[in-house]
Amino acid sequence: MTQILRPSSAGGPNKWRPALVRLVLAGTGGAGLALGQAPFSMLPLALTGLIFILLALRLGSGSRQGAATGWAAGLVYFAITLHWITEPFQVDAATYGWMAPFALALLAGGLALFWGAAGWVAGRARNLMVFALALSAAELLRAFVFTGFPWGMIAGLWLDTPLAAGLGWVGPHGLGLLSVAICAALVSPGRWPKLVGASVGTILGALGLIFAPQAPDIPADAPIIRLVQPNAPQHLKWDPDWVPVFYRRQIEATEAPGAPDLTIWPETAVALRLPRDQSGLERIAQAASGRPVILGLNRFEGARVFNSVIALDPVGEIKTRYDKAHLVPFGEYVPFGAVLGRFGIHGLADTDGGGYSAGPGPTLLDLGALGLALPLVCYEAIFPQFGRKLSAQARVMLHLTNDAWFGDFAGPAQ
Repeated sequence: MTQILRPSSAGGPNKWRPALVRLVLAGTGGAGLALGQAPFSMLPLALTGLIFILLALRLGSGSRQGAATGWAAGLVYFAITLHWITEPFQVDAATYGWMAPFALALLAGGLALFWGAAGWVAGRARNLMVFALALSAAELLRAFVFTGFPWGMIAGLWLDTPLAAGLGWVGPHGLGLLSVAICAALVSPGRWPKLVGASVGTILGALGLIFAPQAPDIPADAPIIRLVQPNAPQHLKWDPDWVPVFYRRQIEATEAPGAPDLTIWPETAVALRLPRDQSGLERIAQAASGRPVILGLNRFEGARVFNSVIALDPVGEIKTRYDKAHLVPFGEYVPFGAVLGRFGIHGLADTDGGGYSAGPGPTLLDLGALGLALPLVCYEAIFPQFGRKLSAQARVMLHLTNDAWFGDFAGPAQ
């Protein structure tokens, strides 16, 4: 078993030094690990950071110290990895800008509790391999609890490497477990753990190179897909003076020379409000010369509003639609919104005051000759289990998103 070393318990003026060293080492490790995520993708630095975290755990002597070490590492890791969540608050900075640092601190601190729990378990067991298992379990729990937030998983370190092929075999949680377990073996006392860790890492690396997927050849008769975007800064997107500009840009792009088999506009592409603005859909179908068009917009049913994806027929009628089912907490809706709305607290993406309503769940869009598509809207794409039962029937996965909320750096890259 891999033992966590117990530091000296000497008192005196230096009694806080071991704790300070441990927390600084954990925080530094969390920072290094975060720099392995996009857009930095510094894999060697990330693995070094992970080793720093494990070394910090080795300096602990019990569950409380393990919990503090895990939480400190997680706090820095999530603060750096998710720093882009402050961007939406700057769209209307005069109203929401003051919330940005609090939102980041609360999110990073809250997510770090999962790492703190893993550190508590490892400190109690005094075993680094237990930490690998506990952290993997905590990350799995993070993907589901309170609707889930599986962003910034450790497996993301490998996305630009051949080892990303492992995601198809063991998923993000399995690949994360292997990453932590191998590093834990390498920093454990004794020769055999290091030898086993190095051997397993070498074998997995070789398998990744051998089984790395190759891009398929594109057949000559493959369908041509036209992707349209309005280049709309979020702070101007709903401005009445700019709405016609963005609509016209997408119409002109749809009318451009060529004969695509499918044209796709993004999430909430236009400020049309269904069913009132049906004539706008007819104009879009006309621009596409009767060929299929898919776009995102807000759809209304009485007082309810949905973030919808629709497929148009040749005359602009809605052939099939999907209403986003997994909404963004505090973005598209606010928990206990009926109460908090009385105090002027609404979701950042809520343009009508009441928040979005969730659709019934995953569905398939019929694209005619192009087959069936599994639609995902923005946030839904980070949940690997979302729509899994339908994915086998779909020819493609169709992901519509509006990344203008998240700046032009880490958010869109991740």
